[in-house]
Amino acid sequence: MLTGKRRKILLITLLAGALLLALWQGLAVAQGRVLYWGSRGNDVIKVQSKLNQWGYYRGPIDGYYGSKTVKAVKQFQYKNGLRADGVVGPKTWAALGFPTTVSASRPGISRGITDRDQVTLLARIIEGEAADEPYLGKVAVGAVILNRVQSPAFPNTLAGVIYQPLAFESVANGQAYRPLSEESLRAAQQALSGFDPTGGALYFWNPAKRVSSWIWSRPILTQIGRHVFAR
Repeated sequence: MLTGKRRKILLITLLAGALLLALWQGLAVAQGRVLYWGSRGNDVIKVQSKLNQWGYYRGPIDGYYGSKTVKAVKQFQYKNGLRADGVVGPKTWAALGFPTTVSASRPGISRGITDRDQVTLLARIIEGEAADEPYLGKVAVGAVILNRVQSPAFPNTLAGVIYQPLAFESVANGQAYRPLSEESLRAAQQALSGFDPTGGALYFWNPAKRVSSWIWSRPILTQIGRHVFAR
């Protein structure tokens, strides 16, 4: 029969072992998600798909981490202020909008921003551009703006995209500064949380209005309400 002292030592030993096992398992999971040249599998497909969606990657979605994937990852990292080493570690996973097993579990600049000013800023452009659209259409407009933040073809901040000259009519004509509706605020929050009903669109327009013929050259992804969404 164990004495009180031995029982205490045994309990401490078991707890320490459990803690070490948990740490080892967590580290193993995190290390398993680090991708680099030569990596293969579904995680590589996830990265390729996301980078393709945002305009960084134009190669095959084949699950092989080759030179084109490395180049695309480096461009994405540079755009998002990360170390451009071409390796997908926890910070790059987070910036891509995927959960990680380490502290950087929130998405990057276009996904997961919860700051009230960011929500209000995004809601203003949603209100200006999609006040009469269904709720899903409002979320979609917000998602387009956030996709632009991630794209190498646009400024890398929310304000930079919204106030880019001639980018949005509602900024120029003042419609974006109308009183905000509860629905636009909610749509902004949902877009910022990561919901993208457009599938990665960078452009939207109302085909009933006069638009540049160039916009019709973009690959159309979907239509929600009266807006067409394209990459």
